[in-house]
Amino acid sequence: MNFKQLEAFHAFMTTGSTIEAAQRLGASQPAVSRLLSQFEQDLGVALFVRRKGRLHPTNEAEALLPDVQNMIADAESLHRHVNQLRLGGLRRTLIRVQLPSTVAQSVMPDVTEVFLSDFPDVALEILVGTYETSEVAVLGREADLALVRSPPMNSGLNMVLQLATEAVCILPPGHALLKQETISAADLIGEDLVLLGRQRSLRHQIDLVFRQARMMPQIRAEVHSVEMACRLVAQGLGVSIVNGLFAHLCRDMGIECRPFRPKIDYYLGMATLAGQPPHALVPELTRRILEAMSHRAGADAFQVLPPESGDAGVSA
Repeated sequence: MNFKQLEAFHAFMTTGSTIEAAQRLGASQPAVSRLLSQFEQDLGVALFVRRKGRLHPTNEAEALLPDVQNMIADAESLHRHVNQLRLGGLRRTLIRVQLPSTVAQSVMPDVTEVFLSDFPDVALEILVGTYETSEVAVLGREADLALVRSPPMNSGLNMVLQLATEAVCILPPGHALLKQETISAADLIGEDLVLLGRQRSLRHQIDLVFRQARMMPQIRAEVHSVEMACRLVAQGLGVSIVNGLFAHLCRDMGIECRPFRPKIDYYLGMATLAGQPPHALVPELTRRILEAMSHRAGADAFQVLPPESGDAGVSA
């Protein structure tokens, strides 16, 4: 028996599916199935039965679940304690937040300075990653808080704050299209474009808009962060269509924004691990990140959505 088997067992028992368990663990479905089979063999107890092609837990598996949960919680406590000692010396509180690069670079320096001044017994670890890796980080207890897409891809996350924004077209100062209040796909005929990579969900929506307009976008560069798109646009290498909140966070780079039409809505939120109360300071950190984004981007760059039933809200 090893820890990976325990994680696979816990993920399967809480999701009810080897596919969802694999997504939660950032592993393949065959790898999760193999870990479950090995776990069952090592214990010598029948933990699963297969009915109509699906795996179902036995009563023995249900009985063992609380013990496995306690073992994982103890291992996480040890891991957190080690990180606290590594990052904060004798400080006893470590809070880890994972954010997209654009948000981490634009708002976290000021947030971190004030937060650590107000809470000197806290060590703060700031991680950077995509929405997908951020979900996995929270589910794997490698981050206490993360900014992810809403709704998230994986179950097991609690959305403590949800935001709505829309796609905007970003242009360099003096561009002829700045005379318009909004910009459509037709307005971009003949324009060099700097677009996010094809794996991004917003890119898929942008490509659909161009196909519906029977246009072939004139792509000059593909990038993997809004911050990089803004930098290239500011240098006059083209125009771009990006998340409006992130674009407004980068306005000091020397770019201008106009709403893109047809409207492309974009939803994201701050997530914690469901079923486990976060550290008492996580809501406070969430509130401060929200305030910093509002101050830097402007209140009109996004909307805070009402919390869904069962989600713990954060006051702005």
